[in-house]
Amino acid sequence: MDATVTREIFEGIGSSGERVFYLLVLVATVLFFVGLGLRARKYLRGRAENRYGSLPTFVGGVVRGVLSAASNETVRRRDTIAGILHASIMWGFIVLFVGTALLTIEVDFVRPYLPGLSFFHGPFYVVYSFVLDILGLAMLVGLGGMALRRARGRKRQLDYRRVDLPAGATTDRRSYAVGDWLFVGWLFVLGVTGFLVEAVRIVAHDFPWFEVASPVGWAIAHGLSAVGLGSALAAGIHTTLWWGHAAMALAFVAYFPFAKSIHALTDGANLALRSRTAGRRLPVLQPGGPAPALAGLAAPVAADGHMGLRDLADLSWKTLLDLDACTKCGRCHVACPAANSGAPLSPRDLILDLRQQADASWSVFAPLHERRSDRAYGASNGAMAGLGSPGNGGLIAGGLISAETLWSCTSCLACVEACPVGIEHVPLIVGMRRALVDAGDVQPGLQTALTSLAKQGNSFGQSGRLRAKWTEGLPFTIRDARKEDVDWLWFVGDFASFDPRVAEATRLVARLFEAAGMDFGILYEGERNAGNDVRRAGEEGLFEVLVEHNVGQLSRARFRRIVTTDPHTLNTLRNEYPDFGGSWEVWHYSQILASLLRDGDLRVTAPLARGVTYHDPCYLARYNDVLQAPREVLAGIGANLLEMPRNGRNTYCCGAGGGRIWMDDSGLAERPSEARIREAVGLDGIGTFVTSCPKDLTMYTAAASATGNADRLAVRDLAELVAEAIGLATESAVAADAELVASGAAPETPA
Repeated sequence: MDATVTREIFEGIGSSGERVFYLLVLVATVLFFVGLGLRARKYLRGRAENRYGSLPTFVGGVVRGVLSAASNETVRRRDTIAGILHASIMWGFIVLFVGTALLTIEVDFVRPYLPGLSFFHGPFYVVYSFVLDILGLAMLVGLGGMALRRARGRKRQLDYRRVDLPAGATTDRRSYAVGDWLFVGWLFVLGVTGFLVEAVRIVAHDFPWFEVASPVGWAIAHGLSAVGLGSALAAGIHTTLWWGHAAMALAFVAYFPFAKSIHALTDGANLALRSRTAGRRLPVLQPGGPAPALAGLAAPVAADGHMGLRDLADLSWKTLLDLDACTKCGRCHVACPAANSGAPLSPRDLILDLRQQADASWSVFAPLHERRSDRAYGASNGAMAGLGSPGNGGLIAGGLISAETLWSCTSCLACVEACPVGIEHVPLIVGMRRALVDAGDVQPGLQTALTSLAKQGNSFGQSGRLRAKWTEGLPFTIRDARKEDVDWLWFVGDFASFDPRVAEATRLVARLFEAAGMDFGILYEGERNAGNDVRRAGEEGLFEVLVEHNVGQLSRARFRRIVTTDPHTLNTLRNEYPDFGGSWEVWHYSQILASLLRDGDLRVTAPLARGVTYHDPCYLARYNDVLQAPREVLAGIGANLLEMPRNGRNTYCCGAGGGRIWMDDSGLAERPSEARIREAVGLDGIGTFVTSCPKDLTMYTAAASATGNADRLAVRDLAELVAEAIGLATESAVAADAELVASGAAPETPA
């Protein structure tokens, strides 16, 4: 193959046509960079936030983000078909862009200045043609598949109807759907016209042998020839097709930064800069601005003294990037237990509302935008005063985003886990909750719990002296870690200490630890609520008071490591206390039980040999990646585990997190815990629903009764099953399980 194996670049265009083409290129390029500049200008309006940390940390994050984007791992997760189709579109687009860039280098730089290095011919041209044809076809297949899924799949995540509107209210969101179809359709037409230009050129040149390396164009060319297109006519229409394709391509370049297509740039950046601890480790309030910590782990107190994300101007540049990264895919929407329960919260809608407000307030095109496309929402949502008020960019907490919407969040992290582009919804919601608390806009039930926590150190309003009352009746005395050296400090938690039903399981955990010969102790009245849910309810001040007390008590106690039965406590002790001077090795009791069974310190004498299903607590599975230990325990005691459809990191929330356990949920269409019980009941051969979280035990025991399934499904703590399997003298809950297996009768639901 020699230099004749190539094609003319501007065939039939002429010198005047080339000048017009380059003028259009200039206009499109200027508009493209103007669009990028407007977005950069918006990000610069956001407050400072350090997302870089040390150089190795930053580079590592960028590498992970690039690999994640390149592999489509986040898009493919939970939807393999969507991941494959998206990868086809993405890599087809990238390869076509690279091919165009190489052509530009050849024509505009190499040929005029370094002709001896010309490469667009011979073997290079053949490989170039083949690769671009195959990847161009892949892009069209991906676009077609996505369009078909959207048109015929009727997927709930692609339904843009709001969940926060009163009955009878309507909203016009046609612009969202039009934008989606315009993006997909434009790319599809570009791909099709590109192949048509190629095919007509092949016909016009009487099928040069080497053009077989363009298999798609070659096949279309033969099809056109078969219906009567000759070389003379093909040569005549080639120029028209070429100009049409070129004009659409350049218009797409100009359109790119102003529409959904910008996600091709913002999503990669967002994945590279996302925090691996988003939601798990919340920002610390720092007067005077953010401290130089990785991933924005410092939230400033505003100059006027208000806390949290009250105004649009309180959002950081990274949060504004989050807003632009959203592709409206709706995965967070369908994963959200609040949205599924009829609460007025959709993580997707929250992000889109904030993006629309930021664009309307800070864009040079602001006068052309509707302040809100959703007028009905504004009327039903209460006061919109403050939107666009001077100096703050608009009230968001309690204004644009209603207090009811913000209080609906369970902080389960399902939205963050499901999002394929790394948006951090939970820290954003908590930041706005902080502003509500600062303004005194708190739900009555939550206010009562916060008052009890401030006065007594627990949400039950009980005297701290009664915290260890659950130990009464044990055949041994649990040591006081404030007075004696112990290996394990057991941080028990509120529900495990004060809730009567959970206290039964707590006593069994103590007996299991004692039977295994563990050296453990507790803090007795020295322990207070760890503060995980207090913090996620937005009460940062009370959280810091609780932390200060607990860190003081733990620092004076004598122990090596901490164990807790409460995943909420596990999360804040492990991930957040280090920011306040308390850093310890923290374990969940399921990990301890798995180790004790594995090492023979607990010996199974009566394998269960019955069907159970296990619920992964959000704060254990999603927040702390403890997935295998509870399953290892169930396998070790002979239980036959049948997984619910939503399990592991894809677990479904019980509805208690983020302070929701203290709030009124009577207005929900169906409580998340009740939906979860129905999911478990749908499994065949299951009589026991296993939990490993005190709040879950409370929530699901109530849900089983509320749904009329208490006679079909016994809700049990993991420790209760272990106690039964090792032959430990059991309390009523375990005895009821045994009765269920023996007779098939309904177990008593503990009070």
